[in-house]
Amino acid sequence: MTETQGLTGVTVAVTRPAKQAGSLCQLIENQGGKAISFPSLEILDIQQSEQLDSIAKRLHLFDMAIFISVNAVEGAAKLIGDTLPPNLKLIAVGHSSRKAVEQQWQQTVHCPTTGANSEALLAMTELQQIEGRHILIFRGQGGRELLAQTLSQRGAAVEYAEVYRRARPAGDLGELLNQSPAINLITATSNESLQNLYDMTNNEQRDWLLSRQLIVISERTARLARQLGFHHPAIVSTQSTNQGLTNVMQTWHNQPHNNH
Repeated sequence: MTETQGLTGVTVAVTRPAKQAGSLCQLIENQGGKAISFPSLEILDIQQSEQLDSIAKRLHLFDMAIFISVNAVEGAAKLIGDTLPPNLKLIAVGHSSRKAVEQQWQQTVHCPTTGANSEALLAMTELQQIEGRHILIFRGQGGRELLAQTLSQRGAAVEYAEVYRRARPAGDLGELLNQSPAINLITATSNESLQNLYDMTNNEQRDWLLSRQLIVISERTARLARQLGFHHPAIVSTQSTNQGLTNVMQTWHNQPHNNH
């Protein structure tokens, strides 16, 4: 089987925000599959505030900045511009975020070797001995508190810079249900995107959705899928990269007992 035939006959719904879906969709198509972009998460700008203005002015006082997503990198760039203090240690949650930071500021960025979540960040060597350090976390409004809470317990002074907000799009899941050929796989790369997708359904659509095979990037999202009632256990990709996701799709496609 050649690479271009790796996903032949497979139709994948990609639920990433519209601006971030393109590269994964392209890779699926390059490998012979059909990709449908169906965002279940919308990324919106946030109003400037005194708190954000203060952070921009005090950036040189921080020892470390953590970027929780590609959207956080883009929001941070709007806030602080093209220059970062040279002594600021930069950490990104995963490889996509690291690449975005490197492209934006051309500085060295650290990220977990495996995983792309708070747990993976907290396991990093760079975040162990941090007592007395000032750490800034760039993220969207709301979200998990585990990272900041644990860093504070380790003795760091932690602040948030919430530089974007998330919303549920007004999409119609009928667009996916009526696809021909039918959707085989759905990617859901965050709990919020999966919950939104579920909440966007009516009763008829929900039965269809719950019968689809999910591909996710964390055990947390796999647990949510079980709680929502998906018929098949979600497949967890150990890599959050586009290549990692398509590798998992190919493995699924090559199994004789899959459901398409």
